[in-house]
Amino acid sequence: MATTLIYGGSGGIGQAIAKRLHQQGQHLHLVGRDAEKLAAFAQTIGASYTCGDVTHPELFAQATAEAGEQLTGLVYAVGSINLKPLRRLTIEDFQQDYAVNSIGAALAAQATFPVLKKNSSASVVFFSSIASQQGFSSHASISMAKAAVNGLTLALAAEFAPHIRVNAIAPSLTATPLAASLTNNPTVAEAIANLHPIPRLGTADDIAALACFLLSSDSSWLTGQILHVDGGRSTLRPKG
Repeated sequence: MATTLIYGGSGGIGQAIAKRLHQQGQHLHLVGRDAEKLAAFAQTIGASYTCGDVTHPELFAQATAEAGEQLTGLVYAVGSINLKPLRRLTIEDFQQDYAVNSIGAALAAQATFPVLKKNSSASVVFFSSIASQQGFSSHASISMAKAAVNGLTLALAAEFAPHIRVNAIAPSLTATPLAASLTNNPTVAEAIANLHPIPRLGTADDIAALACFLLSSDSSWLTGQILHVDGGRSTLRPKG
């Protein structure tokens, strides 16, 4: 059975993608750090899973092997929100954000490439951020890391063509557990929501809808793209 491998499979966006794919009859193999949460969610959708941390390089070969030989899709829905002014960022902050967001994505793709290339219409979906292309204060570390994801997306889309498509999704702030430190404060959440031409925060399902499209044959002529799901924030200024 065709399988999609989802890193971040116990996170808000990863779960939303998995649920949609499960409804479409796809088999899923999930990867996450929280063993209890991952196992419970995997059981609800009949998915297989691997528990591990993306900062441990040995995880990627293990997850690929356990996902099996029928891989047609890879989703790297792993990220961090480390918001500090430059003066407070340490080398550990930079290294951790780069390892989680960028190196992990590259190693996931490297591990799955030998399997994905055996299939005629494989697809890879990475996760960038609106902050990789628009400047925000206190975003230096995460903006750098996500900008690297953009570069990786373009490089691998060229390298893997024509058999494996590679795209990235760049959301604005999305109401998921990862963003809870911001979204759980109603005043802050409303203020950020109102910065968007469509004045609300994103939802995990907003993002999952595009991810599933990118994994499907409906997007068979789409590769090397950084696609924004951001309520228009990256491009529109309707109020002047």
